Amino acid sequence: MTRTLIVLRHAKAAHILGVADRERPLTERGEHDARRVGKQLTSMSLQPDLVLCSPSKRTKQTAKLALPGADIVFEPDIYEAYFDELLDLIRRSDPEVRTLMLVGHNPGVHELVLALTTRDDDPGFPPGAFAVIETEDEWAELDAGRSVVRWSPKEHKEHKEHREHREH
Repeated sequence: MTRTLIVLRHAKAAHILGVADRERPLTERGEHDARRVGKQLTSMSLQPDLVLCSPSKRTKQTAKLALPGADIVFEPDIYEAYFDELLDLIRRSDPEVRTLMLVGHNPGVHELVLALTTRDDDPGFPPGAFAVIETEDEWAELDAGRSVVRWSPKEHKEHKEHREHREH
């Protein structure tokens, strides 16, 4: 049985003097991009059975805006996790879950994608980027996968005319 892992980095967050890192909110652009992530996932017919999300404010906002109404589990171990810790978390997932999404932070999520896939070129993993990885492995044995797509708001800019039309 093919399983699908979606790895999403939170969208663009604000840097506000005096605000703790965990409490940094999304910027207006970040909120917009998080909604775009949801639209892109929908257009690809990707609906996660389970979303594992860091408990930071920016990841919570990203997950809720991208996937309103989704089953989201806020997992404290994702915050500041290295890729091997993220992989261990994924491996503990219920085998019945076919499509799993992990919403987290760099560098962990980027390193996770690189560890699970082989790519000759690495375009990076900017805020709001996601990777879709398919695998035949059980979650408990996840070791590698096939990168189906990588998407980021920076690479898929909206046309200026479209934004202006939508704003009026």
